[in-house]
Parts: sequence; structure tokens; C-alpha cells
Amino acid sequence: MAQRSATREKRIPDKVGKYVIVKEVGRGSTGVVYLSHDPYYRRDVAIKVYNLESHDEERARVTRKMFLSEAHMVGMLQHPNILPIFDAGEENGHYYIVTEHVHGARTLAAYCKPDNLLPLDDVVEIVYKCAKALHYAHSRGVIHRDIKPSNLMLTQANDVRIIDFGIALVADSEISRIEGIAGSPSYMSPEQVQSAEITNRSDLYSLGAVMYELLTGYRPFRGGNLSKLLHQIVYATPQPIHSLRPQIPELLEDSVAKSLQKDPAKRYRNGLELAADLTRVHQALREGTSKFDRQEQFSILRTLKFFHDFSQAEILEVLRASTWQDYEANEEIVKEGEMDDRFYVIVSGSVAVVRNAHAMGQLDAGDCFGETSYVRGAKRLATIKALTNVTLMKVSSTLLEQSSAACQLRFNKVFLHSLISRLQSPN
Repeated sequence: MAQRSATREKRIPDKVGKYVIVKEVGRGSTGVVYLSHDPYYRRDVAIKVYNLESHDEERARVTRKMFLSEAHMVGMLQHPNILPIFDAGEENGHYYIVTEHVHGARTLAAYCKPDNLLPLDDVVEIVYKCAKALHYAHSRGVIHRDIKPSNLMLTQANDVRIIDFGIALVADSEISRIEGIAGSPSYMSPEQVQSAEITNRSDLYSLGAVMYELLTGYRPFRGGNLSKLLHQIVYATPQPIHSLRPQIPELLEDSVAKSLQKDPAKRYRNGLELAADLTRVHQALREGTSKFDRQEQFSILRTLKFFHDFSQAEILEVLRASTWQDYEANEEIVKEGEMDDRFYVIVSGSVAVVRNAHAMGQLDAGDCFGETSYVRGAKRLATIKALTNVTLMKVSSTLLEQSSAACQLRFNKVFLHSLISRLQSPN
């Protein structure tokens, strides 16, 4: 046993390219993943070395294509919910990819069992982030083609990363066209099964299949063999989610059903549409615990200086794009350096603005914050901490984009006016 372990240790190289190997962290059918440290950027990285030493020439050819496909992605997709690819290279016949290394992360495959499901709120937030990340990739001509739980990584901070673009389709690139590989059968869309044209909506179908499994612990289709499984994907209807987990809200079940439509034209047009629906689901889950009903919320907002110039219809539109949340004194609301796509309006109470551990000022009822939501992918510039018990209105930028042009213009004008006034204040 000790001899076998020693033999395994000998297979670990000292270096791959310019990267010194620390240890092996994973092994799969296409290669081995090592942990390394990049001294120039002072960050840990994962080195994925592809295994091309196969007696099967076809397998070696496909593996090389997968490497070229991922190498094509170096620096191409820069999104907080997509695992970044930093570098790629070849050394002595060994091909390797360098990516971010996320310490302590697990794939979502760990949470696809009926006795180990994530809370509903977490599932909705995870799929929401995946939908927005896929929209980002699709807008850059990249279709993942292999969305499944084991390709979605959950970090210790409960954030998500989409990984493994080895069989992605890239617009205007012949490198990515890998014949004979379409994805993982249980999550393939009907058009993948039938070798029809693949669009962004195929990825959204696969994400819908993942959502179904995260909510129930079961895959939408479970044929006894591959032939039966593929037939079900094309022709069968999945078992209703509420029959497997009765507490699932109807609005959420409807989102899954729309994602899993057989006809791509009947699915969500893009990831933003799915994200918007999931925001509404999140609001519905929150409203069950809100201490204010919608009429009370409207009456309160009418008294806040932020909304003095809004019409009644515009206030109602903003309400539909928002959720309310309470915080206790000294509770941290927003953390410096984090990414977020929401605006915040203080309904009651006071908060402190802290930057680099120094107090910068105080905001009170009617004030707003969250200006970094205007810049996609920007990080929060300060920490916001409750000084008293606070009620906040969180406005989703995704849903606000779907409101009327008049409402968006009014909100942006007031928000920017408040921001400029605050920047001009000596305090």
C-alpha cells in the first residue's frame, strides 16, 4: 500500500510551465488538477493538465479539442460567477489550463439528494446568479453546452462559479466544434439530443434541469438506460415539482417549467428574463415574512424625500422591483469589496458608512446608497452598518430595467441627484 502511494507521489511534477506544483487536488477522465501559487499576482491557482497519452486516438483528439476550446477562453469571460481562466500553455507535449483556485469549494452535485437539499432562498439565489452569468457569456458568443450540478461550484461564502468550458460553442470559432460530444445526457436539451441547432436557450434548459434537481433531489428525467432517457427528454413531461416537494411556490415551479419547455421558442429568451422571474420568486418568499403589506409600504414611501417627485404609478413600479428587509443595530448590511446589483433606500433608522475601517459618515431615512450597481461587475466601495434598527428597501437593478422608461428615468435622476448632493457635502 505504501509502495503504491509512493508511486503516485512520483507522478506529481515539480513544475508545470512556470508554475510550481504544491499538490494534486483532483483527477478526472480528461486529466489532473494541481494546486499552485502564482507569485507574480500573489494568488493560488489551479493547473489542469490534460491527459493526451491515450491508446484511443479518438479520445486523445477530443481531449486536445477540449483543451483548445478552453485555451480560447483565456481572459475572454470576466464575470464574478464564471471561474476565470488566467493562462494556457503546452510543455513537452503536456497541455495545461490555469484557473482561479477556490479554497473549500464544492460542486452543487453535493446538494442534489432529497435528504441534503439547500434552502429555497439559496437555490433561487444560486440559479439567479447562474442565469445572469450565462447571459453574460451568451452576449459574448459563448454557449456552455454542459451546464450540470458538477459544473457549478459553490464557494464557502455561498457564491457560485460556472466552470468547465471544455465543450463550449464559441461564435466564429471552429476550434470548439467537437463532434460526438454534446453534454451530459441527463441535462441535455431536446435539440442537443436530436443534434439540432444549439442556441443560448439550450443552456437555459440545462439550468432549468439543474434547478429541478436542486429543488427536489431528483433529475427531471430518469430513464433506465440511455435510449429511454433521451426519448423522455424529447417527448415526456417531468413529474410535477409540487408532487415531490409540496412547499415549492407555484411561481417557482412555473419558472422551472418554462425553462424545460421542449420548444426553445417557448423558453426564456435569455438569462436576464429568467433572472427577473427568479427575483419575483425571491420577493414572494420574502413577502411572507414582511411586517408591512403593500399599501402600508406605499404610504411609507410617499413620506420619504427620495420619492417626493415620483408619481403614484412610479412608486408602485419601484415597489414591484424591490424587497424590504429589517436589520438590527450593529448588523452589517453591505460589505466593502463585495459585488451586488441592488440599490438601497433607507425606509427607517440610520446607518454608518465605513471605508478602510474609518467612519465616513451617516445616512438616515430617505437616503440611498448602492451607486456601484450602475457599473456592471464593480465592487462595493464601502461597508454599510446599521447604527439603529433599520428597515431597507432593496431595489433590484434587473427588475428596474423592466419597468417603464419614465420610472427608470425618474429613479435614476433622483438617485444621481442624491449621490451628487452627498459628494458635495463636507460631511
